[in-house]
Amino acid sequence: MPDRPVHVQIQELSQVLVVLSTRVVGNLYEALRAVKYQDEESVPLIKLVENELDIEEIDLEETCIQFIALQHPVAKDLRTIVTIMMISDELERIGEISMHIIDSMLEISPHLLEVLEFEKMFMLAGEMVTKSIDAFVLQDRDLANQVCAHDDEVDALHQTAFTKMTALMKIADADVIRLTNALSISRNIERMADHATKIAQDVIYLVTGQLVKQSVSHDNLL
Repeated sequence: MPDRPVHVQIQELSQVLVVLSTRVVGNLYEALRAVKYQDEESVPLIKLVENELDIEEIDLEETCIQFIALQHPVAKDLRTIVTIMMISDELERIGEISMHIIDSMLEISPHLLEVLEFEKMFMLAGEMVTKSIDAFVLQDRDLANQVCAHDDEVDALHQTAFTKMTALMKIADADVIRLTNALSISRNIERMADHATKIAQDVIYLVTGQLVKQSVSHDNLL
C-alpha cells in the first residue's frame, strides 16, 4: 500500500466500504422493483452489478489483509479494519439474497406481493442496511442499537406472512408451490434484516471493543 499515514489509509478503506454498501443497497432496490413489476429485462443488469460487487468485495478484503500485514495496526485501528472486513462479508451475503429474490420473481404475483406485505418488509430491511452503514460512518452506538431493535419488526412481518401463507395453502386448489416459493422470499428478506443487524453489532464492537451475539431468529418457520 502507498506510504501514507495510517489514519488516512483507514479513512480510504472506510470510504470504499461506504461506496460499496451504497451500490449493494441500490441493487437490492432494483431487485425489488424488478419483482414488483415483473421486469425480466432488468435481471441481467442486476446480476451483472452483483458480479461486479463480488469482485469489489474481494478486492477490499485483500487490501485490508495487506494493510494489517504491512502496518500491524493495534487497538482501535485494528478493530476498524476487522470491522470493515466483517461488514464487507455481510454486504456480500445481502447481495446474494437479492439474487435469490430475483430468481424467485416469476413465482410470485404483484397481488401476492401486496397481500403478504413483502414490499413493506423489504423496505424496512433495506433501511436497516442503510442505517447500519450510517452507524459505522458516525461510529454511533445508539443508531446501531436502533437497527437491532428494528429486527423484531421484520421478524413480526415474516411471522405474519408465514401465517397468511399457511392459511392460503389450506384453501382448495391453492397453488402450494407458488406459496412455498413466496415463503422462501419472505425468509430471505428476514435474513437480510439479520445481516443488517449483524452489521450494527459489528459497529458496536468497533465502538466498544465488545462482541455482541445475534439473537436467535425464526429459522423454524422455514
